[in-house]
Amino acid sequence: MTATPIQPTHVLDLRTIPPRERHPLIFGRFDGLAVGQALQLVNDHNPQPLHYQFDDRSYGQFEWTVLEAGPSVWRIQIARTANAATAQPAARGDSCCSGGACCG
Repeated sequence: MTATPIQPTHVLDLRTIPPRERHPLIFGRFDGLAVGQALQLVNDHNPQPLHYQFDDRSYGQFEWTVLEAGPSVWRIQIARTANAATAQPAARGDSCCSGGACCG
């Protein structure tokens, strides 16, 4: 079976938005998506820190797909795969390294 690609509901060109306004805008748009909808981000750098924030605040609710990986333009699609009520909670420990075992 072939998966049907999700068409982005919103395309956000972040290159024209002040950095301090970007993440609140992205999370606001993501929160407004229904399951099966997606937004596409266009950026001038790798948005890996944003991916970490999505893992932290929306674990189990999204799919992150890199469509274009620099060096001057990055395109990321973020699809909503579940809502907060149906998402599985993250299996996490007390720290970045699963319970602090490696933090000594």
